Amino acid sequence: MAPKTYAWISLWFLITAPLILWDAGYVLMRPRSMEGGDLRWFWSGFDIYERIDNVYSVKGYHEKAGFAPAAAVLNLVETSLNLVYLLLVHVTPRQTAPLFGFAGAGLTLAKTTLWVTQEYFCGRCSHTSTEDPVEFFKFWIAPNVVWFAFCAMIVTRLGRDITSSLSRPLPKERADKRL
Repeated sequence: MAPKTYAWISLWFLITAPLILWDAGYVLMRPRSMEGGDLRWFWSGFDIYERIDNVYSVKGYHEKAGFAPAAAVLNLVETSLNLVYLLLVHVTPRQTAPLFGFAGAGLTLAKTTLWVTQEYFCGRCSHTSTEDPVEFFKFWIAPNVVWFAFCAMIVTRLGRDITSSLSRPLPKERADKRL
């Protein structure tokens, strides 16, 4: 039996995978990906994030701010799980697919929550004091809200599917073999 498919979940995972990999690559390739680095051309869009968030900045890199690289490694794990979900839903259908999507979205949800609450409890310690409030909203608050909302919806949807599949009775022939 093929797993249930949800176009919106597949679309979310397909759209976000390259963005997440681009972000993780920027962090893990520092200092080459930063201003003055030979690979900067590929990550030139990070100028804004370097201005808004110290963990992405040259200063954060030199101060060995470890949260961004740790999060980047988790990004690779999450994205791998999401891509396995897509494979197991669309290419080689397997009933285990929801577990991978649930785990990937759950990790992203937990990491996003951790990132935001860490900022709250440290008094926005990783943000520069010179940023424009509109820019801060557009490039930090809004993306985190969207990320949180989509991942929460995916965890809820796939969690319900997993729960439903666990509460189904076993097929008769499998149940008979166990007796």
